Amino acid sequence: MNLPWNQLDAALFERAKALLDEEWLSRDADLVPLLPVVLERGVGQDWHKAGTFRHHLAGVARSLALWQQPREVRLLGLLHSVYGNAFVDLVKFDAGKEREQLKSRVGEQAEHLVYLFCTMSRTQFVQKLLAGELAADGSLQIERNGPEPRESIRLTAYEVAAFAIVSMADSMEQWFSWQEDIYSRFPAVDNSRQQAVHWAASLWPGPMRPSSRMLSQISGLGRALQHPALKTRLPLPPVFANCSQLLSAGHEAAAVALYWSVIQLDQPLVDLDAATATLEQAVALNPWVGEPQMVLAQLYLSAGRNTDAARAAESALQSFCSWGNAWDKRVQWDAWIAWTRILLQSAQEGSWPARLDKLNNMALRQL
Repeated sequence: MNLPWNQLDAALFERAKALLDEEWLSRDADLVPLLPVVLERGVGQDWHKAGTFRHHLAGVARSLALWQQPREVRLLGLLHSVYGNAFVDLVKFDAGKEREQLKSRVGEQAEHLVYLFCTMSRTQFVQKLLAGELAADGSLQIERNGPEPRESIRLTAYEVAAFAIVSMADSMEQWFSWQEDIYSRFPAVDNSRQQAVHWAASLWPGPMRPSSRMLSQISGLGRALQHPALKTRLPLPPVFANCSQLLSAGHEAAAVALYWSVIQLDQPLVDLDAATATLEQAVALNPWVGEPQMVLAQLYLSAGRNTDAARAAESALQSFCSWGNAWDKRVQWDAWIAWTRILLQSAQEGSWPARLDKLNNMALRQL
């Protein structure tokens, strides 16, 4: 099967390597002054989806750094929920009393973006952006959160672009099957399901299956950035071919089902043909995430197909470096990259071990 392999972008890979260790945030001159302020509000102790609130804020900021966003957008990523919002009841700064305090630390423009992002209706924002309801000048009319009658506001083209990019990073960092099950049909959330009836879906963290429907939405947010009034406002994220391609909901759902059937060992294991063919179909349907390509690279290595393994591993590495966060959240982003580099090294050297115990001894020789 001719698969749409990606070639590794050397510059992107170098940017990703600089973000692999947990200390990357302390080396960002724009973000590091905010770390003590955020940490003293207890974000490292708060639960949030697939980790803690600190993990989430740092993960969103990491993608934005990888995507070369300017200071105020990266600050928005780090602080995007600190005033609370309709989705997260984690108020770390009182919007009625502490705006001036935060403004003095991050500047007026960044604080304005944080406040607006926290207080606008993000449901309306996502729905209208996906529906193509942008004005010719790139602006968008939406409402603020709160009881009726809600205040109507108009976002500028720059604000729309910034909020779309942060929403892409935000969704990718946190979304997996548990959230998908309890937050059905986001952004048009199904509020009819009662926990007492559907209790099994609420058992956190669940099986940790990747989302079946969020990537297609993220691709739609990215595609909206191709609007003539938005396209040059901010650097386009290097995902979905620089936000030029869409992933259909059907392809996304089918691809994750195929991928998960291999991960759950639901394919025949006497030989590799069935699992390999299944993953090849998953990659063909959704070539935008690295995990299926990485697992496929390991299957190729096990079959002695080193050339195919090298192509798959390099393509997987490019996908991981494009996102800055994992799609399959069973392990962290940096761990996926670490194992993928082992696979690529082994494929290039033709050195995949024949014994199981030797897998435990593998090390990357060139950092």
